[in-house]
Amino acid sequence: MSENNLPAKGENTLPAMTAQNEAHRSGFVNIVGNPNVGKSTLMNDLVGERVSIITSKAQTTRHRIMGIVNTPEYQIVFSDTPGVLKPKYKLQESMLDFSEGALTDADVLLYVTDVVEEPLKNADFLKKVAGEKVPVLLVINKIDLLKNNAELDALVSRWQELLPKAEIFPTSAKEHFNVANLMARIVELLPAGEPYFGKDALTDKPARFFVTEIIREKILLNYDKEIPYSTEVIVEKFDEKEKSLHIMAVVYVERDSQKGILIGRGGSMLKRVGMEARKDIEKFFDKSVYLEIFVKVEPDWRNRENKLRSFGYIE
Repeated sequence: MSENNLPAKGENTLPAMTAQNEAHRSGFVNIVGNPNVGKSTLMNDLVGERVSIITSKAQTTRHRIMGIVNTPEYQIVFSDTPGVLKPKYKLQESMLDFSEGALTDADVLLYVTDVVEEPLKNADFLKKVAGEKVPVLLVINKIDLLKNNAELDALVSRWQELLPKAEIFPTSAKEHFNVANLMARIVELLPAGEPYFGKDALTDKPARFFVTEIIREKILLNYDKEIPYSTEVIVEKFDEKEKSLHIMAVVYVERDSQKGILIGRGGSMLKRVGMEARKDIEKFFDKSVYLEIFVKVEPDWRNRENKLRSFGYIE
């Protein structure tokens, strides 16, 4: 497998086209919503592969990440986007741009909420969704947390008022509840067209992108407060052989104090992150991995346009 092409995965066992319309269908299905509602979990379930990282912390997704589902009859290009929020620094402005950009090129829009968030948490963005002309599927996620059907009925009624044109799908992505029905409806809504990507493609991202995401996930899981949000991971070396990978990654932080916390006493914390990341990278590529991680200070990188451009947040 080359660095720029992820391995082809097994054929997806997804709904086939009906005999009434045998034309190939393809389209962009963009997933938007507020932070921490389960967009990445839903994306991975729909794609059938782990494309987006998942943690219980907000702002886990920073980029717009595509996951591609292929059958002989159709191609669906899913996009996972950062959670919508009011930006506090330039990095979050770029993240919001990814989310708002997803409204402009969708063939089908999935607006994901859950059973605990306030529906009007981001009223301005919700108003834009309500004005969309493409089909909108409203996914009420995490319904396994509800006590009874009455609670669900109340939520559905509230959302019908806010997004009257949307079709509503109560789901639990974590439990795979009602996800198959959601996928079947997506397929029905796809426009006719040729595939946008090769039929063996899983994503538009290069292999090293997923290395950075795996390392960043381990940082999110192992550190608290501001540390995970002040870090950026860049792969500087990706040396691939038939059965092995040699990877050198740099974790950038904003202050010397953050560097000390990230490394830990005697390097213990960074060693833990490296061990956990290496195991997942080996599983992802099905190869043995030699992983080196270094930490560097890049002051205030989240507010510096030149650094955000070099890190891929601004084109």
